[in-house]
Amino acid sequence: MDTNSQQTLNVLLEHAQTERDAALRDLQDATALADQAKTQATQLELYRGDYRQRWNSQFARQGTMDIVMCYQSFGARLDQAISHQSQVAQHADSRVAIARELLMQRELRVLSVRKLIERRSQELQRSLNKQDQKSTDEQASRAGWGAGHTLTRAMAHHS
Repeated sequence: MDTNSQQTLNVLLEHAQTERDAALRDLQDATALADQAKTQATQLELYRGDYRQRWNSQFARQGTMDIVMCYQSFGARLDQAISHQSQVAQHADSRVAIARELLMQRELRVLSVRKLIERRSQELQRSLNKQDQKSTDEQASRAGWGAGHTLTRAMAHHS
């Protein structure tokens, strides 16, 4: 793997990590918003329970028609608010699921690029090892040929 290819892969890895980090921040933001929406929905439901309890203890037996209508009107608006907040919470949960999926995709991309860099590095190392072995073999062969040639001349000289 040449230097240019290595630099390209490093830039690709850096870009993938930046996208992954942004996806992580998006997931954290979406999770915080979802938690906040759920908390608000829970608070509204608790308030509705408290409101009904107060109504039952204070006005249920002795309330006038105006008070009953006011209670029902406010209760209906409170139910609408709870319904709306529940939808907001569900939408926020959907955004969390989407953000989580995107983060997993981005993390997989980072891992894939790292694996590619690792494979290319291993290929380069194998290539270098082969070159070293070839060079060593050639040196040994030349040394052996030179020694064999010298031995042959020496034997011919003694005859």
